[in-house]
Amino acid sequence: MRYLTDRKRAEGKGASHTGTEHHWYMQASGAALAFLVPVFVIALGRAFGRDHAGVLEFFARPHVAILTGLVLFVAMRHFAKGATMMIEDYARGSTRKALIIAAISLSYLITATGLFALARIAL
Repeated sequence: MRYLTDRKRAEGKGASHTGTEHHWYMQASGAALAFLVPVFVIALGRAFGRDHAGVLEFFARPHVAILTGLVLFVAMRHFAKGATMMIEDYARGSTRKALIIAAISLSYLITATGLFALARIAL
């Protein structure tokens, strides 16, 4: 006979078995975006008004390229997790699986495209 506490028996028994982890991930990535996005918008504002060569030169700077890559990666991971949570709440069956795959694929596609473009500019 196993002697388990009530807490141990209830652990991981939420609807998706990972609700708390998703919640904390969304809180952490949201906090990171709260600091990254304003800095990125200010940096992006400094690129406005420049010609094409000036914009390429601006985004070729290491700190701007790293900031842009971080914003892109964190924002798309936040989008993928948020879309997954929303789809889990409102869709069922194979539609749910297809929508989750589509949302995650879209986020990876945007991330890969953005990082590729950034690499072409920075290198």
